[in-house]
Amino acid sequence: MARLVAILATTHHPFYYRTSKLPPDQAPPFAAEWIRKVEAYRETLTRSRPDVLVMVGSDHFHQLWLDNMPQFLVGKAPYYDANWENEQREFGLPKMLLKGNEALSAYMLREGLDHGFDLAFSNELRIDHSITCPIITVRPEADLPIVPIYTNIFAPPLPRPERFVQLGRTIRAIIDAWPSHLRVAVIGTGHLSLELGGPRQFGPTGPDPEFDARAVEWIAEGDIDGCLANVTLDSLHAPGNATHGFMDFMLMMGVAGNRPADYADHLSLFHTMEAYFTWYPDPGLLDSGIAADRQESHA
Repeated sequence: MARLVAILATTHHPFYYRTSKLPPDQAPPFAAEWIRKVEAYRETLTRSRPDVLVMVGSDHFHQLWLDNMPQFLVGKAPYYDANWENEQREFGLPKMLLKGNEALSAYMLREGLDHGFDLAFSNELRIDHSITCPIITVRPEADLPIVPIYTNIFAPPLPRPERFVQLGRTIRAIIDAWPSHLRVAVIGTGHLSLELGGPRQFGPTGPDPEFDARAVEWIAEGDIDGCLANVTLDSLHAPGNATHGFMDFMLMMGVAGNRPADYADHLSLFHTMEAYFTWYPDPGLLDSGIAADRQESHA
């Protein structure tokens, strides 16, 4: 069977790529610390030695629109183009061509149906920065095949938070049962408190630091029950008009199960909180040094 070697949950800030390329005399004051944290986070994936990446994100009204909006969609293509023209223009993101893993996509779709999820699929999916930004930060070589999974966090009616957690648990069960020798990592990206186009968009911190602190604690501690007890579709409006992206973090908590993260870090930027979490389902599948580090940190 396939081996799930790492689960990563993170934000997907589209300006990181451009910021990381600036010379020191042109970079903003937070750039050096941001780059340092991203490079440390990158090691959590590198050390797990994955063969394929399952990427969870949300299309930003690029390919999916109100005339046809699936709640959950799996890419099923041999290759994926990225990024979109406005992302190249506004964020400086590069054009990319990413290889797919059609076998895992097909297995995910078949098993998803049998687990009670009528997943949509696309054989011609073009992906955007919710998936390419984490590849840029944790696998800049972009050399591993991917299975993209898109969730609807923008266009009501939205699935409830419980459904995101259920899908995460289902993704975990499907990967664990996949008849393959490959090592799989799941990487999901979402938002903490976030305002897009509203009056709180460009504050000195994220629009709701109190929510951000609680969210980081829920994720780091693996407190799915506490999170579900406090997060609803209605409550997610208050921290910012795009905070429903937090449900993708909840999906990743479902993949990881009710257990603390093995790695947790965050960084407050001028208008958002960046966050980085990693779980290792089986430390025995990691390099021996990482397994030892994990045991020491929990001693």
